[in-house]
Amino acid sequence: MKIKTVIWLMASLCAACSNADKSDDTSKEGVSALAQAEPNEVTTITLKRQAFEHELVSNGKVEAMQLTDVHFETEGIVESVEVKNGDHVAQGQVIAQLDKFKLHNAVEQAQNAFEQAKLDLQDVLIGQGYGNKSEAEIPADIMLLAKTRSGYSQSQAAYELALSNEANATLKAPFAGTIANLEVKRFNRVSPSDAVCTIIGSQGMEATFNVLENELPLVHRGDKVVIAPYADVSAIHGGTVTEINPMVDANGMVQVKAQVKGSDRLFSGMNIKVSVRRQMPGQLVVPKSAVVLRQGRQVVFTLQGDQAIWNYVQTGLENADTYTILEGLKEGDEIIVTGNVNLAHEAKVKR
Repeated sequence: MKIKTVIWLMASLCAACSNADKSDDTSKEGVSALAQAEPNEVTTITLKRQAFEHELVSNGKVEAMQLTDVHFETEGIVESVEVKNGDHVAQGQVIAQLDKFKLHNAVEQAQNAFEQAKLDLQDVLIGQGYGNKSEAEIPADIMLLAKTRSGYSQSQAAYELALSNEANATLKAPFAGTIANLEVKRFNRVSPSDAVCTIIGSQGMEATFNVLENELPLVHRGDKVVIAPYADVSAIHGGTVTEINPMVDANGMVQVKAQVKGSDRLFSGMNIKVSVRRQMPGQLVVPKSAVVLRQGRQVVFTLQGDQAIWNYVQTGLENADTYTILEGLKEGDEIIVTGNVNLAHEAKVKR
C-alpha cells in the first residue's frame, strides 16, 4: 500500500512539472507573437563606395618656424629699450641701444691712427721709389711690405672694428616677429653672451607630434592636419605634413612635423591635439551606429523585405563617425543604421 502511495505522489509531481513547462512555452510564444505584432522601427541607408576621411589623432607641441635669441655683439651699458614683451617688430626695427660714448671715442682714436698709418705708408713708398705711383702700379709684394712696415693694415682693421662696434651698439630685429623673454632693462650691463630677448618669427608655426610605427603607412607628406591647443580647443588651425623622420624610437614612435599658418592664438611651446586627415577613395563606409556587437563579434543588419538580416562584418579604418568595411557586406546593401540595438536575425522591422 505504501508503495502505491509513493508511485501516485511521483506521478502527480511529474504532471505538475509538465504543466509548468507548457506554461513557459506558452508565455514565450506570447512574447514572440507580441514582438512580431509590433516590429522595430528602423532607418536605413544604401551602402555605396565613397571617399573615406581617415583620421589619426595624436598629441604634440607647436613651435615657431623662426625663433632666435638676439645679443649685442659688444659689451656695454644699456641706454634704452625700445620694445616690450608681446610687441610685434618689423625686420630691422630697433630693439635696444647701448651707451655709445666710449664706442664713439674708440672710433675717433682708431680713425686718427689710421690716418697716421696712411702717412707712414706714403713715407715707406717714397723710400722705395714709388712715391708718385698709384697702388695699381706698385708691385704687390712691395705694397704688402710697405703696409706692414707702416702699420697700415693693422690700423685699418682696428678702425673697421671700431666702426662695427659702434654700429652694433644698436640692436635690430633680424626678421619680423614678436618679442618674448625680454628681461634686459635700462642701465643694465650686458655682454655678447647675454640674450637681450627672443624673437618669434611671424612666418608660421611648426607642429611636432609622434605616431605609432604601425600607423606610419597611413601618414604621408602633404596630408592635411588640424591642430587645436589644449588651452583653447576652439582655436582650430589647418596645416600640412612636411617631414617624417625615418627613425623609430625606443618606444616604437615616429616623429612627424607639419607646417601650420601662424595665428595670434598660437604660442610657441603650446601643447596641442593633432588630427591627421587623409582622403581614401573607393571605400565601403558605414556609420558607427550601424555596427553592433553580437556574441563578441561585429554585426551589421541589412534590410531584406521587412526582415533584419544578421551579417558578421570585419571593419577596417575608423574615424570619429564611420568605419570602413573589409568583409561581410557588398555595395548596394540596405544597411540598418538606427533601431538595431535589440534586433535579432530575421526580426520583423518597419521604416
